[in-house]
Amino acid sequence: MTKIHTRTLRPATQLVHSGTTRTPYGETSEALFLTQGFVYDSAEACEARFTGEDPGFIYSRYANPTTDMFEKRMCAIEGAEEARATASGMAAVAAAILCQVHAGDHVLAAKAMFGSCRYIIETLLPKYGVEFTLIDGVNFENWENAVRPNTKVMFLESPTNPTLEVMDIARIAGLANSIGAKLIVDNVFATPLYQRPLELGAHIVVYSATKHIDGQGRCLGGVVLSDREWITDVLQDYFRHTGPGLSPFNAWTMLKGLETLAVRVEAQTRSAAKIADFLAEQNGIARVIYPGRKDHPQADIIAKQMTGGSTMIALELKGGKKAAFAFENALEVISISNNLGDAKSLITHPATSTHKNLSDEAKAELGITDSLLRLSIGLEDADDLIDDIGFALKAAQG
Repeated sequence: MTKIHTRTLRPATQLVHSGTTRTPYGETSEALFLTQGFVYDSAEACEARFTGEDPGFIYSRYANPTTDMFEKRMCAIEGAEEARATASGMAAVAAAILCQVHAGDHVLAAKAMFGSCRYIIETLLPKYGVEFTLIDGVNFENWENAVRPNTKVMFLESPTNPTLEVMDIARIAGLANSIGAKLIVDNVFATPLYQRPLELGAHIVVYSATKHIDGQGRCLGGVVLSDREWITDVLQDYFRHTGPGLSPFNAWTMLKGLETLAVRVEAQTRSAAKIADFLAEQNGIARVIYPGRKDHPQADIIAKQMTGGSTMIALELKGGKKAAFAFENALEVISISNNLGDAKSLITHPATSTHKNLSDEAKAELGITDSLLRLSIGLEDADDLIDDIGFALKAAQG
C-alpha cells in the first residue's frame, strides 16, 4: 500500500517518507510491530521462510517490520545499500569491527575517539588476538606509516569527540583500498546531513542514533550502514547470532526523530555558529574549535567534505578545572550531561566524564585538558544561550 517514489527526493523529504511501508489499514504513521516472532500459514511456508525462498520476517532478533523501515530510511539519507540497526551506538561500533576481524589481524585507528571506542580497540580486541595501532589521524602520513600487511580495518571519527578534529576521509579511504582494508567512519558529529562518508570512499558508516537521530533524549539506538554484499556476507551472521538488534519500539521512535532531523540540525547549527563567534570574542576563553569557522585547524578539509558546520562546539577556558566547573555550575539554561545532539543544550567536561578513563598522557595527546568543555547546542533561542554563557563566564572568572 506504499507508493513507489519514481523521482529523486531531497534529504528533508527522504527523512519523512523513505522506507515507509503500510499495513492494509493504511495508517499515516509507521506501524509499531511489538512482536518477538511471526506465524506461518503452513509448515511449507515456514520452511520457505527459513530457506530464504520467502523473504518475510522470522524473528525480531533478526529483523522486524518497524526496524526494517528505520534501516531503509537511514539507507536513503546515507546513500547506502543496506543497514542494520543496533541497540546503541556502541553496539554498532562493536559489531562493525568485531564481525570482520580474526586473531592475527591488525586494526589501525585514529586515537581521537570516544572512550568506549578506545576500550574496544585497546582492551577488547587484544583479548582475541587482534593487534591494534592508534595514531594521530589528522596527519595522513601517520596512516601510511602505520599500515601493516595484516591491517584489515581502519577506524576514525570525524569530526572527533570531543575536540572536533577533522580527517581527510577520501584520502584515508584510498589508502584502505590500496591495501584491501575496510574503513569505518563514525559520522555522529557531522550527521548524514553534513557529511556522507560512503560517497567519500568509506566502506562502513556507524551512528549512535541516540544522538541527533532521536535527538530528544528518549531512546538508545545505533546503526551500521554499508554495501549489500558486506552486510549480507560479513555482518549478518554476527548480527543474527549475537543479538545486538534495535528494539521495535526504539526503531519507531527513531523514525519519528528522522522526520524532524533536518529542521532540528539546521536550527541547531545556525545557533552553534552564532555562539561560537560569540565565544571567540570573550576574554575568558583560551580556544574555540568549531567546524564552521575559518580558524578551524582543518578548515581546508572541511570545505571539501562537509556541507555544513556542526551542532557541537569545543571550548577551552582560562583557569583550568576550577574555572570549567564554575562555568558549568553557573549555567541555568544549558544542562550538564554526557549526552549530545539533543533538543536541549548540554555541556560536558570530557576529562572527568566521557574520557575519564584515559591516562593523563592520552588526554594530553588528544588535547583534553582540565579546561576543555564540549558544548552541544539545542533548540533554545540562541540569544538566551549566549546570555547564559555570558553569565557563566563571569562566574568562572570571578
